[in-house]
Amino acid sequence: MSKTKKDLVIFSIGGISYGMLEIIWRKYTHWTMLIAGGVCFLTLFKIFNKFTKLNMLKKCLTGTGVITTVEFCCGCIVNLVFKMNVWDYSNLPFNVLGQICPIYSIIWAGLTIPISMLCKVLNKKMYKTQNNNA
Repeated sequence: MSKTKKDLVIFSIGGISYGMLEIIWRKYTHWTMLIAGGVCFLTLFKIFNKFTKLNMLKKCLTGTGVITTVEFCCGCIVNLVFKMNVWDYSNLPFNVLGQICPIYSIIWAGLTIPISMLCKVLNKKMYKTQNNNA
């Protein structure tokens, strides 16, 4: 499988998974969240596969940073610039421009645990497939 196809698969898994989690959590999602989820998962996949010795605490901190950053950037674009009103954390304490807040950053840390496990499994499967086709 080419690097581009591999990245597209990882991006798609992340986007679809994030969208499904949003539907479970909020009962709906928005197409922009599929893109944000894909970006987050692909970024974490690449980080976790490059830095394989990271312990779970460092993975959770990394996941929190990546997901919170993507959420902030996405929120600034879709909510503040384009006025799509996909989410608004303005009513939550310590929010930043209504786009991110510490409560969700903690949730992202917890979500990083299954994400890191999935990254490991997918990496093994993709490289196994790649090596068998060589």
